Amino acid sequence: MTKQYFEGIEKIQFEGPQSKNALAFKYYDENRVINGTTMKEHLRYAVCYWHTFRGTGGDPFGPGTQVREWLSNEDAMTQAYETMDAAFEFFSKLGVPFWTFHDRDIAPEGSTVEESENNLKDIVAYAKKKQKETGLKLLWGTANLFSNPRFMNGGGTNPDFDVFCYAAAQIKNAIDATNELGGENYVLWGGREGYDILFNTDMKRELTHFADLLKLALAYAKEIGFTGQFLIEPKPMEPSTHQYDFDTATVLAFLREHGLENDIKINMEPNHATLASHTAAHELQVAADAGVLGSVDANRGSAQNGWDTDQFPTNIYDAIELMLVILNDGGFDKGGLNFDAKARRASTDLADIFYGHIGGMDTFARALIIAYEMIKGGELTQLVKERYSSYDSGKGAEFEAGKLSLSDLRDIAASSAEPAQTSGKREYIEILFNDYLK
Repeated sequence: MTKQYFEGIEKIQFEGPQSKNALAFKYYDENRVINGTTMKEHLRYAVCYWHTFRGTGGDPFGPGTQVREWLSNEDAMTQAYETMDAAFEFFSKLGVPFWTFHDRDIAPEGSTVEESENNLKDIVAYAKKKQKETGLKLLWGTANLFSNPRFMNGGGTNPDFDVFCYAAAQIKNAIDATNELGGENYVLWGGREGYDILFNTDMKRELTHFADLLKLALAYAKEIGFTGQFLIEPKPMEPSTHQYDFDTATVLAFLREHGLENDIKINMEPNHATLASHTAAHELQVAADAGVLGSVDANRGSAQNGWDTDQFPTNIYDAIELMLVILNDGGFDKGGLNFDAKARRASTDLADIFYGHIGGMDTFARALIIAYEMIKGGELTQLVKERYSSYDSGKGAEFEAGKLSLSDLRDIAASSAEPAQTSGKREYIEILFNDYLK
């Protein structure tokens, strides 16, 4: 019998908003149908492996504070198997349908490429067995191209070809692992793809190398029959001074420049949006408008901290904004809400991991309900329609149809009275959000 790491905690149940049980869902009822689709399928929750099972509360100012029994064995592979047991126990008790990983989260790096590959293959085989036993699925996998010192100058953008090859090997093996586990997506996440000082950097060459590596990854995935969606996750800073994937618009420009816009979508992280001085909803809307909204790493950041705090998403207003964009875009296809979040350094009990995920899951479940009601109510849709109504007929419609020249627009301005001011109704919108918070 597999050892139990979360003794005393049973399968988390839905008890409704009236419940005072911290180990129960108040809003996330996976079988509740919203507009013809269950909450479970709307939200497609996933738990990340790295923070939840490999993290111990360490930060740049001190070592870990959280004791995790599954990390106690000194033999790296034994520890990897025990961590996998703990992870699937947690996934099952929480009741999520998906999980996510970096390659080095689940299997230790060996002293050679071949040893690393064998370690990963052994653990993937064990994870596949666990998936079959529990019914869980893999939302996405990726390669850790930032922790090993060899990647101090990046992986796919490294100026050293030998390091570049190591990065390529990891990506190949991570794609293999993701494919073997039936992953629905693969995330192209480097972590250090950027530079610190311009004047020792050939930026154009590095970005071309990165694009070429992505093309090779896409070709390899096709070769082995991987049918998942490829994603890129924007991040503006930390650890590199200048990250190449600063925000969604920057990534889109890169993809379009290299002819990759039809092959790769966006995995957006709210904490990264904060670091880029955007709202998460803005980043998601940019992706949706371009047809590349792929998936979301559900967390939040701190406006007071200029680094990646990876807090659990409990701000209901932010969550409503995200769900409005997601629903208006038609919902997730292969993506979902992955909790790239960690318990705080001082939260040292095992139950704290459950509290964080339950809080995040309830927040987005409640946001789903509210966002759907707002869309159904139609106030926001009507407001936007009225605000742009001057383009729906007459000369405005002719302009959108490409029938007017710059001189034509000048003549229209010259023959028209001073335009009337039209309110953007921001305060009304803020009240409207509150009105739907029931």
